[in-house]
Parts: sequence; structure tokens; C-alpha cells
Amino acid sequence: MKRRRLWITAVAVAAGITGVAVVQGVSGGSGEGADAGAKAAAGPVHTRVHTAALRVHGDRADVPEQDTAPFSLVGLSWTRPGVELPGTVEVRARSTDSGRWGSWTGLTADGHGAAEPESRRGATEPAWVGPSDAVQVRVDGKGSALPAGLRLEMVDPGRGSAGSDADPVAFAADEPTGEAATTDTAPTGSAGGTDEATGATTTAPSETDPAQSGGTQPATPTATPTSATPTPTGSSPSASPSPTSTVPTAPASSAPRPAIVSRAQWGADESLNNESPEYGTEIKAVFVHHTVDANTYDCSQSPAMVRAIRAYHIQGNGWKDIGYNFLVDKCGTIFEGRKGGADLPVVGAHTPGFNTNSTGIAVLGEYTSIDASTAAKTSVARIAAWKLGQYHNDPAGKVDLTAGLDNGKFKLGQTASFYRISGHRDGYATECPGDKLYASLAGIRTMAGGPVKGLTLKSFTGAGTSGSTTYTRATTAVNWSVTSPTAFVNRFEVLVDGKVAATGGPTAVSAPLTLTPGSHTVAVRAVHVSGRTSVTPNVTVVADTTAPAFSTKPSVKLRTGTVNTTAVPVTLGWKASDTAALKEVRLTKPSAHTYGPTVTGASLTSASGTATTWSMTAYDQAGNTAGASVAATPVILQETSATRTGTWTAKSSSSYLGGKSYSSTAKNASLSWKFTGRSAAWVVSRATGSGQAYVYVYVDGVKTATVDLKSTTTKYRDVQWTKTWSASGTHTVKIVVAATSGRPTVTTDGLVYVK
Repeated sequence: MKRRRLWITAVAVAAGITGVAVVQGVSGGSGEGADAGAKAAAGPVHTRVHTAALRVHGDRADVPEQDTAPFSLVGLSWTRPGVELPGTVEVRARSTDSGRWGSWTGLTADGHGAAEPESRRGATEPAWVGPSDAVQVRVDGKGSALPAGLRLEMVDPGRGSAGSDADPVAFAADEPTGEAATTDTAPTGSAGGTDEATGATTTAPSETDPAQSGGTQPATPTATPTSATPTPTGSSPSASPSPTSTVPTAPASSAPRPAIVSRAQWGADESLNNESPEYGTEIKAVFVHHTVDANTYDCSQSPAMVRAIRAYHIQGNGWKDIGYNFLVDKCGTIFEGRKGGADLPVVGAHTPGFNTNSTGIAVLGEYTSIDASTAAKTSVARIAAWKLGQYHNDPAGKVDLTAGLDNGKFKLGQTASFYRISGHRDGYATECPGDKLYASLAGIRTMAGGPVKGLTLKSFTGAGTSGSTTYTRATTAVNWSVTSPTAFVNRFEVLVDGKVAATGGPTAVSAPLTLTPGSHTVAVRAVHVSGRTSVTPNVTVVADTTAPAFSTKPSVKLRTGTVNTTAVPVTLGWKASDTAALKEVRLTKPSAHTYGPTVTGASLTSASGTATTWSMTAYDQAGNTAGASVAATPVILQETSATRTGTWTAKSSSSYLGGKSYSSTAKNASLSWKFTGRSAAWVVSRATGSGQAYVYVYVDGVKTATVDLKSTTTKYRDVQWTKTWSASGTHTVKIVVAATSGRPTVTTDGLVYVK
């Protein structure tokens, strides 16, 4: 079986400090379906790696400020992966956008070294610096010798039409690099290698390049094994099952598959490597990482960052592909990492000794002093739930793993207990994934493994609550909310008296419910994708189908107060009740008012001489209603219409009803009115000069009251006496002047009755 050829040319850069590894793009690429990634590339993007050998001065090394070919990610590598890099490494780059130098950034060794079987070189973690065109590096070994072959790796992830890392466009296979290149093709069969003196990288072709020979370049590359028997990664026969290149079957998962930007979508150039992926037998654990990149990146740059990290892992570390199985940016976008199939147990290069039967998820950014975004952590939990759910492994649980090699923290064959979702540092001596993100892993485990958090039964549609009891009609809807992302919800169940009465899907927030009359207990149960459940406390719900009633029908009677021709003071009275729980009574006409369940009357006004209908509705807590109404017409009888005895003097003033009134100081002078109605009120004027007077009121020939008109302030059209009967009838009201010594005056302004 033929292997695709990597055609790599060593090119001298203008300042003479670097060699450029130019990989000619090959069309095609692997990937899942197009299920995410507006930010992703439309196809393979030509990724270029430039290298610069460092100048070594004893325990120090540097690359002075130099212009170079464009790049966006940098890292430092050296010849032997098992050799430590002592001291400190700092790098800074000049932005192509602003033309300014960025701040110095420290690079730390990735810590894998010889522990990672794929490693061919030692390397630092990479740093994302954004589009740049100049670089400076300084290394201080702090008195210790520096490793041989120090080389700066500068990765250009590919450019879009705007010349930025966003919106990338794939380079053509034969697109020139814009540099004066000279071809340095290794002989066929050569092993290739790196010139440590110049830093120029060469890779031997395995066959004649199609472009040189006139052959046809394949449209879709086919990954083939490099040997008949694959080399195990991160395992040993005595420790755990060896990985295999045989493609397994992808099992279904208990958790939904999240949207994933495939390798083809983010522009993976599959010509960078042609080795077959290796597979484990299942996913037992998930190791969470951070990439130690800048956190200020724009999410539109994420595909470029993934391409750059992949190129760095291949070029700087010497790995056969990107080490992580998945990468997540701060916006929560998920990118497929190492090739082989996102739904398969692909062996990565992320946690030496535990790469087989695990998945590595890296969050783009650095999370030592700040936490990852909620979106990123949610996506990590979604991948973990999906991958572990394929093999019925509990994301919130633990697992015993056996080290497949001696990685410096665990010995070959040593068994240790891990959370199913662990940090890189749990399996390897490293600070990854940063203190803040590591502290968030407990929440990520809960999110992925359940139960559903924040489940709250919020309300019943159309229902009312009195105390701790909810009242509803037979048909209602129960409403709830959760704080867990709906991606982790399998379903909701509504329990009535402990039995499932209604169900809802993962995104449901309500469900219709029909109850038989009487008292019930209702709760909502959320089923996590893991199968764990959470249940709200029971709510006592009374299904009430009986409408309330007006045990005392509404009625209108006159009350004390000030009378106008357009506003006569009245009292509207009623009494409502309910077999379960009365909620309120509403007056809907002639005006709108709402009264509590224990209120039985209200002071209002009514127009004189006009029939007014007072409409009321009683509501119980369940929403059942009952209506009632009463019609009433207040009528004003002027004093001139009364039958008079004794001496009365007419007075005129705009303050009087009709502009006139009668006044008398004569003892036993009287006025009487005859009417047919059910309520009556005597209207008088009161002033400081009137003094104290007693008025005898006769109703149907019976003395009923003595009214004192004394007032310290002047009042007009004032009701001081009222009388209401149970039914309408014909009545006579007579007032008699008492002629009280010193204040005998009585001024009357008429009578009002309700017919």
C-alpha cells in the first residue's frame, strides 16, 4: 500500500535566522458531518511551520529581534525529549496588525518529555501570540547547561482573505510561499531529519512526489498504517489492553452527541501526517487540559489556533498528530482533535501512561488564575457525558486505571483511582489544567453525571395558592425550570400521587395535566442523561371544579359623606364564599376594583338620577368564577319638594344642592318627604354659626334618631343620617327643629333615596 508523500522544502529566511518547513497542501480530509462551525474553514488550510535555531552562550540562548515569515503560535523544542530545559524561557512577538511588540511571555516545558512514547523532541507548551511578523527569544538556564538543538517553532496556521487568522481559506497545493525557496529534497528512502546548526527541517519523501513526476495527486488522502503491527501508545501488555489500528464499531451513547467542528471543517491539512490512528476498546476516563495559550483570543481565531497546535505537536514534539482528542474554545465550540473518528476510542497523546481507553479534552486558554467560561465548561461536560455514555461509564464516578508506562508520577503497572473526569495533573506531574479549571472539575462531573441541578416546580397555569396548598381546576399545566443545561436532560416526568401522569422532553418547561376533583400531591422529576434523577418537593394540589357563590347578593345603600348631583355616596355590600378557597371578588362595572376574600363592602359613589348596574365576579383559588349584579338609582329630593310646617327661610348659594336651601330656628318647625325606595339619607349644611342643634327624625311616624349638627368647620351637602330597609317600600321621613338654646339653627338641603 502506498504512503502519501510529505514534500518539505528548507528555505532560508531574509534575516538568516531560520529555516522554513513548507508542507505542500493535500486536498481532502477526514471529519464528521457538517454539524457545527460557522467559524470553521471550508477545507484543508495550508499550515506552515518555521524554525529558528537559537544562539547558545553557555547557560543562555537567544534569538534577537528579527523579522520573519508570518506566524501566530510559538514554542521552543530541543533534540532529546528526555532532557529537561532548566531556567526560564521568554518570547515576544510583533503584531502584524498594530506593528507593536507584545509583552514577554514565559514558556514552560510541556512535561511529557520521554514519558510520551510519540515524543521525538523535547518541547515547551506553545503560546498563541496572534498574527505576527517578528520574534525575540531569550533563555536563561540559571547556571545549568541548556539541552542541545534548541529551536524556536513558529507556526503559521493559514490566512483568510483579510490576512488574519479568522475566516481561513485553504491554500492551493502548489501555492508559492512568497519566499525565495530552494528545493532540498532528500533522496528516496532517506530517513530525513533536522539540521541543528541551521534549524532547517527536512523530511524524507517515501515516494516520488506527484507534482514533480507529473502524477495525479489524490483528492482524498487515505491514512494507512506505517507498519503491519502498530506500536502501543501509553500502555503495556501487562498493564492494559494494547491499542490497535483496527477500526472498532462506535456504540450509541446514553448522552446526546454535541455539535463538533470536524477536522475538515477547521481546515486540518491531512498531508502533515499519514499514520493510521490507534484505538482502545472503550473510554474509561476523560482527562481535562488547558493549552496554556493567551485568553484574549477572539473565537473566530479558534480554528487557526487548533491548526497551529496540531502543527506544533507534529513539528515541535514529533507526535504523529495533535495530542488531544477534542479542543474547546471559550465560546464553547468543540473541535475534533486527533484523527480516527470523534465517536471512536482514539488513542491520543495527552496523558502519558493513560492515553489508551481515555479521551483528552483541552480548553483553549490558560486557567491558572482565572476560570474557564461557563460555555467552555458546559462543552467539556457534554463531550465527557457523550464519550463515557458510549460505554455506560458514570461521569460522576471513579475508575481504577493501570499505568501503561513509567511516567514519573506512576510506575509501569501501578494502579490508581481516578475520577472518570480528571485533570491532567491527576495522571501526570504537571500543573495542567490550571488551578481554577481544576477546581471546577467537580462541577463539570456533576453537570455530566447528574443529577439535574436547580429543578424547581414554579407554578400551575391558572391556579392559585393559599398557604401551602395550590388550587386548580381539573385541567391545568405544571411549569418548572432547571439550572443544568438541557443537553444533560433526558426527560421530565410529572408525578401525581407518586405516579407518572405526564412527561416532557429535554427542553420542556411545562406539561399539561388533568386531575380528578380532590386533593393530590404533585412533583416534577428530572431524569439526567446518566439516568440519575432529581425530584421537586411534593406540592399539595386541590382540583376544585365547584364555582364560588354569592351567599349575600350585592346591594347598594346610602352612606354618610358629601352629596353632589353627580356623586352620591353609597355603600356596595356583598358576601361571597367557596367550598375550597375563595381568592377575591372583583367589581367590573361601573368601575374596576378588586377586593380580598373576606371583604364584604366598599364605599363608592353613584351618579344621581341615573340607573347604575354594579357587576361583580367572585374567583376561587382554582380559577372558577361566579357573577352577580345589582341595579340602583339614587334620587335627590330638594327641600322645596318637602311638606313644611313652621317658619323656614330660603337661602341661596352655589354650595347648596340646586343653589338653595331652607333654614329655621323655630321650635317644632318641620319638613317631610314621602318616597318609594329602600334607602334614605338626609342632606344638611353645617357651619360654625349654626351652633348645636338637635333634629328629630321621624320615619313612618316613629322617632328614630337625634342628630347633632354642630361642626367646627363649615360643611355643605353633608349626610349625617341614613336609613336602609331590607326591601323597597313607601316611606316618610320628617325632620323637626329642636331649637336648642344658644344654637337653634337647622339648615336642610334635601333628601336622597335609592329606588
